[in-house]
Amino acid sequence: MRDRSPFKPPEGAISLYIHVPFCERKCPYCAFESDVPCGGDIETWLCLLEKELKWWGSRIGRPVLKTCYIGGGTPTVLSPRHWALLAGVIDSYFDFEENAEVTVEANPNSMDAGHLLLWRDWRVTRVSIGVQSFDDAELIQLGRLHDSVQAHAAISSALASGFSVNADFMFGLPEQTFKNWAMILHEAVRSGVHHISLYQLSIESGTPWESMDTDRLSDGFAMYRWAQWYLPRKGFHQYEVANFSMPGHESRHNINYWREGEYLGAGPGASGYLGGWRYKNTGSLKKYGELIEGGKCAAVSGERLTKEAMAGEAAVLALRMTEGIDLIDYEGRFGVAAKNRIYEVLGDFSDDLYEITDKNVRLTAKGMRIANRIWMEFV
Repeated sequence: MRDRSPFKPPEGAISLYIHVPFCERKCPYCAFESDVPCGGDIETWLCLLEKELKWWGSRIGRPVLKTCYIGGGTPTVLSPRHWALLAGVIDSYFDFEENAEVTVEANPNSMDAGHLLLWRDWRVTRVSIGVQSFDDAELIQLGRLHDSVQAHAAISSALASGFSVNADFMFGLPEQTFKNWAMILHEAVRSGVHHISLYQLSIESGTPWESMDTDRLSDGFAMYRWAQWYLPRKGFHQYEVANFSMPGHESRHNINYWREGEYLGAGPGASGYLGGWRYKNTGSLKKYGELIEGGKCAAVSGERLTKEAMAGEAAVLALRMTEGIDLIDYEGRFGVAAKNRIYEVLGDFSDDLYEITDKNVRLTAKGMRIANRIWMEFV
């Protein structure tokens, strides 16, 4: 992207995403942009990140944040000392709303008491832990560096420190049994977490598992359906296709994405959406450094969405959430023709997959199970 910036100061509070591009070891299924750090990589990244945020500050001023999410990668690869430096960098360029939600991602094997103490003394309100499974054989298969005992200990420590806690789990794994999946969800509920995110394994190109025989994968449909039945009976409401929450513990940062809110993404591989522009930073730390040190934006792609594209994307994002599309608001933003297209697209599907009223259209629990097929018709 050329240095001539299309970005302007936001009118209200926005969200911030910081990408930590480091992991202790790459998992065989993971396609996210991250590398094992060596030498002074972490210090280099912190220095470049500060320069990137300074570049943004010269364009959009000093924004107020309603949410901040620090993800990766594995943010707990950063030592508490590095975290203190990162917190200082963020505080130098942003203000926070009084009740801002600040989320950090953590892995059970690398999160320690030092992290929890620093996060609590800074601004962190929410910890998202990459558990993935409570079955040790599955964790080994996934290439994770923790076992089930460490996973439970990490959750207990984060809860004891007063954070709102999310745990991620994967289903549809090779040879995963339904019995194991039911056990994992039972353990998740019993652990006391406030929020559960569920992700079906997808085989991504460029990963060690890209050549895997997909016949080995278990029946993810049945496992997802079970989660939809079981978790609400334990007090978790499904508010988005992959997310279940106790009341008041929904991810406000992710909801901002799904409601098309503005967010600034910083760090290698981060994406952002400001002033109608969507952009993506280079995923290469080397290229990131070259752009930043050259006084340029780290984004290597960017576009202003057409109204038609915005309408399709808005429909997809809203249908991710169980609250669905507010038809009155949608028509006011995109017009009658765009609203009518929603009816046309859904009309090609069985009417037990969605619900339509005068004010709202939403996917049913059954519709959530094939949501990808429905979303594809809008883009």
